[in-house]
Parts: sequence; C-alpha cells; structure tokens
Amino acid sequence: MTLGIELRLRQHLAITPQIQQALRLLQLPSQEFAQEVEQAMTSNPFLEEDSDAPSPSPAMPMGGDRGEIRAPPVETGDSPIPAALHEMIGRSRNNGSDEEHDWTEWTEAPLTLRDNLRSQLMLSPMGDRDRTLAHMVIDELSEAGYLETPLEELAELISPEEEVDTCELGAALKLVQQLEPPGIAARSLQECLHLQLQALPATTPSRALALELVGKHFDLLARREFTRLQQILGCGEDALHGARALIRTLDPRPGRSFAPDNTRYVVPDIIVTLQRGRWVATLNPAVQPQVRINRAYAEIAASRGGCGASFSRLLQEARWLLRNVEQRFNTIQRVADAIVVRQRVFFSYGEAAMKPMALKDIATELGLHESTVCRVTNGKYMATPRGLFEFKYFFSRQLATEDGGTCSATAIRALLKELIAAEDPHAPLSDAQLARVLADQGFRLARRTVTKYRTLMRIPSVELRRVAGRAAPGQQKPAA
Repeated sequence: MTLGIELRLRQHLAITPQIQQALRLLQLPSQEFAQEVEQAMTSNPFLEEDSDAPSPSPAMPMGGDRGEIRAPPVETGDSPIPAALHEMIGRSRNNGSDEEHDWTEWTEAPLTLRDNLRSQLMLSPMGDRDRTLAHMVIDELSEAGYLETPLEELAELISPEEEVDTCELGAALKLVQQLEPPGIAARSLQECLHLQLQALPATTPSRALALELVGKHFDLLARREFTRLQQILGCGEDALHGARALIRTLDPRPGRSFAPDNTRYVVPDIIVTLQRGRWVATLNPAVQPQVRINRAYAEIAASRGGCGASFSRLLQEARWLLRNVEQRFNTIQRVADAIVVRQRVFFSYGEAAMKPMALKDIATELGLHESTVCRVTNGKYMATPRGLFEFKYFFSRQLATEDGGTCSATAIRALLKELIAAEDPHAPLSDAQLARVLADQGFRLARRTVTKYRTLMRIPSVELRRVAGRAAPGQQKPAA
C-alpha cells in the first residue's frame, strides 16, 4: 500500500446564500414578502425606508413610476456619529431579541369558547363533582360548539374509582347546554336547533310548530317534503313557511362566534388593464417595498479603516436583498406579461375562451426553469376586470375536440356551468346527458370527467337539483 497525492477535477452545483435568498423571496406571497423585507430593515442598519419614493396607492398611473428598488450611490458629506451605527449593529447581532419589551405591544387575547363557558359555569351553583364533569364536557367541545364524543367514551376516560356513569355525564351535559350561546354542546344538528328553539320566549311566533318540525319531522324537513309535512301537521302553507323562516334564523354552529378570525386578505401583485385596445399587466405599486441603502452608513463602511468586517458583511447583505427584490419583481412582471399575451382572449370574452397552457410553455418562452415559473404562480394574484385570480388559474389542461383542435379544461367547466344554469329545474341533466350534449358540440369527455368538473365547481348532483327544482315555488316548466 502506497500513499500519494492525486488531483481531480469535478463539477458540482453549489447554491450560494444569495441564490437561496432569491429563491425564497420569489416564492413568498406578497404579505409574507412584505414581512420579510420589514424584518430585514429592522435587523440591518444599512436598510432604510425610501421617503423620496412616491407613496404607493391604487390611484397611481399604471404606466408611471413603479417605485423600483434601488441602491443609491455613496455620497460625501457629514457622517453621523459611528456610535449610533455600533448600537444598531449590536441589536442586529441579537436579532432583535432584547430583554426589554414595550408593554404597548401586548394585546388582550381573544375570548375562546371554552373560557366563556367556564366563566359562566363558575357563576352557576353546583357541587364540585358536577362542576368537574361539566368542565370535562366543555373540554371535549369542537370549535363549532358540538360534543362529538359519545358519553360512553367519556365515561371510559374517567378512573373506575370515581364510579362515574353515563347518567351523571348526561346531567353535566344538560348543565352545559343551559349556558350561552344557545345550542351549545349539542350532539347533532337536530339537537342544536331544538335547544335554540327552546331558549326562545314562549310568545315567539311559530315557535311551537318549529319545535315540532325539528323534534319529530326533521328528516322530512331536510328532504324539503313540504306538502307531506302540511298533511301530517295539519297546517297551512303560510304557517309552515313561518316555522321554516324561524328555523332559518338559528345558528347551526353556535361556537363559531368565538372562533379565531382566519380571514386572509389578498393583495394583487399584478393589475391588468385595457390600454389602447391592448391588455397590459402592470406591477401593483402597493406590494413594492420602498427601501434603499442608507447613504451615510454606507459611506462609513466604505471609508478607509472601516468599522470592521461585520459592517461590510451587513452592507453586502443589504445589497443582495435589494438585487433579489428587484429580480423578484422583474420575474413576476415577465411571467405576467407572458400570461396576459397568451390569455388575452380570456380577458375579452371570459372563461369559455380560456386557452390551454402549461408551465412548460411559459418557461420555454421566457428561458426560465419550470420550477421558477411554479414559484411565481403560487401565491401570486392578478387583478383583472373579470375578477381576482391566482396566476396558476390561467394554467389549464389541454383537451382534444372532435375536429382535431384543443380546448382548455377551464373552458369546458364554463360550458358545463352554462348548460346546468339553462336546464329545466324540474328535469335536470344527468352527468351522462351532459357528456352527450358536450359530445354533440364537439367536446369528447367521459361521464366521470363531467362528474369531476361538476364536483370541483360545487354543483349538486342531478338528484339534489331535481329535489330543489320541485320544492322551488313559482317555477314552471319552460314551454316546448
């Protein structure tokens, strides 16, 4: 065995931190991207808000200044005290993890459903054993306010030494059901509505009939068999209508008023407008951060002697961020322009004119990798005269037609929606019939494909549409 030195050449792909940051910024939605830039401005003293940039507003001319991110050249002049820069960099090294916090940053936690019920339970006179069982029932409630765990399973969770049976748990359940809001701790929708009707004053109009409907004939009510209900209850159409109107005022999910607000507000990245007969995609100024490099601090770091390697590193990170931010918006603009050019007929005529398009088509046209186009289309939105759409909405599967042409799956779904909207409500079209109608128009689709598209559009099946058509008042069959 001999020892020696050998020299080999090898190529490998290395992803630098700058490229990693560019990929991360590209795939972030607009709100998360704004938070990322805000955090970078907080931790890096070389970044500051560009007060000279125009204020982003929807009223800004679409063809005007887009508020591009820029790194201004270093200017000469009086420099601030370097100690201030030292202090800011010291905070950036700690990533903002100072021990001292502003008490005004703390906000009161929202009141949860369980906390609300427990506070009411404390005011109710009962023994410790009943109170403990009631707390156990409250802990098992879902966010909608239902008790989905059977009492038998709850009893099995309690130690046998306590000798708790389902009767005691049932009594605790009754105690919880008397709390606010009405209908809480119900085990089914029928019980939830019945509890809410019982909590109404006895003088409420149609209350007695509504209680009988929900308590004894809930299945018939759910199937909308109103004629049979009138015969069983011996009531008129007006009385049944009043009871149904009262039931519609009830809340099927009484616990949702305490649920956290998870509403997500979408800010479009691109605004599409018609300019001189041509559809144009423009970056939304509201999503572009107004940030630049602090000239004075950059001058200190660039001066001879400098302030240390940490200043140079932070300055380089600031420049990387600005380049990656500019690259992000340039890529989004290029992809949006390509989408608008290919789908310009959609903006003029709607979904039925949507053309088939794949990520590979845009990637090949722009000279980008398909994964880059995928990052751009996810979580990015486009505001158009026809509504707000995610970028990936414009990418649709290609389907063949009888004459050898192609159409998009989005156009097929639009045709299906039109066919179902124009059908006879008393004799709706089945999925097989819809497939035959589309075949007559030159579109080859299997019945299961029609079912899939109908489900995606959340359109009920033919049986449910037929029942709704029979129950809908004032609708007549169209004349032949």
